[in-house]
Amino acid sequence: MLFLMTDQHRVDTLGAYGNPHVRTPHLDRLAAEGTRFTRCYTPTAICTPARASLLTGAAPFRHKLLANYERNVGYQEDLAEDQFTFAQQLRREGYRLGLLGKWHGGVRRTAADYGFEGPDLAGWHNPVDHPDYLAYLSESGLPPYRITDPVRGTTPNGSPGNLLAARLRQPVEATFEHYLATRTIEMLRRWAAEGTGVPPQQPGAAADRPFFLATHFFGPHLPYIVPDAYYDMYDPALVELPASVSETFAAKPPVQRNYSRLWAFDTMPLEESRKLIAVYWGYVTLIDEQIGRILDAVRELGLEEHTAVFFTADHGEFTGAHRLHDKGPAMYEDIYRIPGLLKVPGAPAGQVRDEFVSLTDCTATILDLAGSDPGPAVDSRSLLPLAAGERPEWAPHHLAEFHGHHFPYPQRMLRTHRYKLVVNPESHNELYDLHTDPDELHNRYGHPELRDVRAELVRTLYHLLRERGDNFYHWMTPMYDVETDYDTTLSAFESAPGTAPGSGRAGAGR
Repeated sequence: MLFLMTDQHRVDTLGAYGNPHVRTPHLDRLAAEGTRFTRCYTPTAICTPARASLLTGAAPFRHKLLANYERNVGYQEDLAEDQFTFAQQLRREGYRLGLLGKWHGGVRRTAADYGFEGPDLAGWHNPVDHPDYLAYLSESGLPPYRITDPVRGTTPNGSPGNLLAARLRQPVEATFEHYLATRTIEMLRRWAAEGTGVPPQQPGAAADRPFFLATHFFGPHLPYIVPDAYYDMYDPALVELPASVSETFAAKPPVQRNYSRLWAFDTMPLEESRKLIAVYWGYVTLIDEQIGRILDAVRELGLEEHTAVFFTADHGEFTGAHRLHDKGPAMYEDIYRIPGLLKVPGAPAGQVRDEFVSLTDCTATILDLAGSDPGPAVDSRSLLPLAAGERPEWAPHHLAEFHGHHFPYPQRMLRTHRYKLVVNPESHNELYDLHTDPDELHNRYGHPELRDVRAELVRTLYHLLRERGDNFYHWMTPMYDVETDYDTTLSAFESAPGTAPGSGRAGAGR
């Protein structure tokens, strides 16, 4: 199994997903040879919790790794020692594991603690001071990392904003992306030479040792730091700014306006935003080229017919949508919808599936490919039946959650084929009709003509949370018109057994 993953990657940057300008031939080929999921979503749009969900097959509220450690505000920083992971399961079943690239899955425990071979590359962005990267530059005779022309706005207190982009004064061979692809190819070649992943040559011969190899690129996460050839690859005139740059934040949670100010969107001209998107596109093409090198190596080593290939991302990126950058406490499609490509040997090619699938479903899929029991991946479902062209019953929705970044901020989201409900306990709930408002500009939660839709979505979300065991439902019990069958006040001490208060119909749903 080859698992290719990007960070903070918008789905609309790929040719396979309809972008007419960005060159992504290698990922487009993967889509053509396998299955493309049009409704692939992350369980939470922030790196560490999403990656922990991939590793465990569990929703964030369950595995409890809820925030990135760099700006953690008191949440758990590592998975529990007894937490199930697909990596430990594959190790027990004889798999060789490798991970080249971003880990960001905890502080104390590294990828090696879960059995992965490869350098320990911690952090949220390219660790360009890492000894292995420096050794790669030295052994290849490549120049050191250096950037110029930084792009940033101004924060509310007048200080320089976060770095958004810069020019990298290195050739493509020296980029961290090229380095990761090179190290991946080296590991593939070493494993192939040792027999790993190569089918036995004679009938009846002992089976080889299977492998799971992951390459986790740190990009196209901001800041977009790429060589001139990629920085200027796309003419900003080609860029159509997202319609949501006209966001007014009317009837939206105030935190969104605050985040816009944090990312200093309004301190830069719109033409700067157009250029930033063009640079982001260049970054995507750079990564696509490195993925092409890895896929070519798989083919050259004779592994293609026996290797399943995944491509996905941990979450998306705003790139100016809703006057925002990065990600944060706003559950828009820009950051929750992600690319999802899966190629399985022997499965039909060129499939397009519209079911709601999740990054978390990759866990059960990996275990299914290994012939292992996916039972411990409690919030995960194998995608192999979809990749095989079958039509199993499938959930008509996606449930997502968020717990904060910079500060605690609880949210829950229910996405159906047409609507999206977001519950924000601190301010305004949100309801979007994605058929009439695909850019999610108009919060219609309070609109009377959607009263019945809102009531149905609220009840569905409530019962899904209860079924999962996500205690967020306790907030919803007294606040909305939902059916309940338990002591909603949790005060059974008030009454005799069997006569506890609070059961029955809850709330007036205001």
